[in-house]
Amino acid sequence: MPAMPHTQRDHLRAMVAQHGIVRAQELRKAGIAGTTIQRALEDGELVRIGRGLYQDSRSDIDTDQTLAEVAKRVPKGVIAMISALAFHGLTDQMPRRVWVAIGPSDWSPVPAYPPTRIVRFTEKYLRQGTEHHKIAGVDVPIYSAAKTLADLFRNGRLVDRSVAVEGLRAAIEQRKATPAQIAEAARSGGAWRIMRPYLEALTFNG
Repeated sequence: MPAMPHTQRDHLRAMVAQHGIVRAQELRKAGIAGTTIQRALEDGELVRIGRGLYQDSRSDIDTDQTLAEVAKRVPKGVIAMISALAFHGLTDQMPRRVWVAIGPSDWSPVPAYPPTRIVRFTEKYLRQGTEHHKIAGVDVPIYSAAKTLADLFRNGRLVDRSVAVEGLRAAIEQRKATPAQIAEAARSGGAWRIMRPYLEALTFNG
């Protein structure tokens, strides 16, 4: 059984080692004083990666780290839409904001950093197709490739249709999801009527 941390600094190190990225609020709830955090920053042991977000200075920087930061700031959210599409490598677009889906009555935070685009899904759509990926030590919920495509086609007013079509083509070419999986996600995700002609054209002509 591992020894329990004795000092606030030990406790701070243990929390950072366990969670990868920690929020100031989490540290305060754990009884770690602001002076302890400040000393760790001054000593170069801890780095501030955003307002109220901290990480071990020795940690490798993940290219998807902003997704982990948003997951910490929006704990009920799921990385969605173009951000999920980019995570799966299905678009060349680099979204300027992180798209995150929350429920219809969930609190909507407005973090200054990273820039965030909140979309609200009904409970039915919010819970479908969620995967969990470890990024910078953080468990980040991200919609699957097939689910993401369904969301893009269903929400044509939020994202240009060409983005959804290119993502669909890339998913088939890269085999990130089979046509059957994509069709099933579209049916359950309320997008089959819109997506069907595109999927059939790409499948039959591919």
